Amino acid sequence: MAVLTEEQTMLRDMAREWADNEAPVSAFRRMRDSAPAEFYDPVAWRAQAEMGWAGILIPEAQGGAGMGYLSLGLVLEQLGRNLVATPLAASAAATSALLLGGSEAQQAEWLPRIAAGEIVAALAVNEGPRFAPEKIATRVEGGRLTGTKEFVAEGDSAQLFVVAAEDGLYLVRGEQGVSRSPRHLTDARSHAQIRFDGAPAERLAAGGPDLLTQVTDRAAVALCAEMLGMAESAFAQTNDYLKTRVQFGQVLASFQALQHRMAKMFTELELMRSVVEGALEAIDSGKKDVSQDVSLAKAVAGETLHRVSREMIQLHGGIGMTDEHDAGFYLKRARVLEAMWGNAAWHRDRFARLGGY
Repeated sequence: MAVLTEEQTMLRDMAREWADNEAPVSAFRRMRDSAPAEFYDPVAWRAQAEMGWAGILIPEAQGGAGMGYLSLGLVLEQLGRNLVATPLAASAAATSALLLGGSEAQQAEWLPRIAAGEIVAALAVNEGPRFAPEKIATRVEGGRLTGTKEFVAEGDSAQLFVVAAEDGLYLVRGEQGVSRSPRHLTDARSHAQIRFDGAPAERLAAGGPDLLTQVTDRAAVALCAEMLGMAESAFAQTNDYLKTRVQFGQVLASFQALQHRMAKMFTELELMRSVVEGALEAIDSGKKDVSQDVSLAKAVAGETLHRVSREMIQLHGGIGMTDEHDAGFYLKRARVLEAMWGNAAWHRDRFARLGGY
């Protein structure tokens, strides 16, 4: 478990309190049922930005807090507990691209606006149904970008896109030459197909040949933090249910077989926390090659959340299968996050290759 500073502890506690009081799972249910165009509550997003969360990664000189990835992860974990629909992770991924590859002028133009929550930014990489950063056909000719990106998180409302093309990453405003088609996935969150048809594009001026890998690694580890919060909440709700539900004249928690299943999940959750926080700290410490840490975190996070969300359904019994219960929300969001930025199999394979196996 990471050792937190006093400031990080306060940030975590503030995020937890806000999520519990202002954004319980019932708020997500209301958002899903009302189906706003953004697929999140703009009022709640403004509140998050006012608390400084949109600028956690952004230096103070550009309107942010400059607190790093572990701090971002602490907030995303607490929001993940309650399935808060927010563009925070997507904007953080685009912010990472600007921090790693943007020129001073590009950073000065966009980072203050992102930090203030004035705009939502999104990272557009995939051109097929699966994460395949090596298969990019989007091209830029004469400063105009053409291509199609699939399943772009927060693509429905983003005003700025960081787009992966054949020869690098580009900044594209969500206006001229940009069309959006919503993709309604099982998690009821924003995923859109974005078509760029000669859209004006500005290449990120800095960063080396591995810039895309660095950016997608940071996007993946941000999701891992959200997945950690989801897994912990799903486990806690299931544990509470077993302690109160009576079957055959006994509390379910008294059955040894169920105790073993819960104990296994508990140990896997502890391992998940260790690898996720380890990857976040590796980025903050400036470790040159964090890809192995990220792949370990994403593989473990995906497999652990898969187990915990599945067990949440099974151990709640029939009620867990109904839409009236929250268990299905965790299962559906889990399956989407498991696939984003590489599933467990993809990251296990990369971890092995990077380790020379």
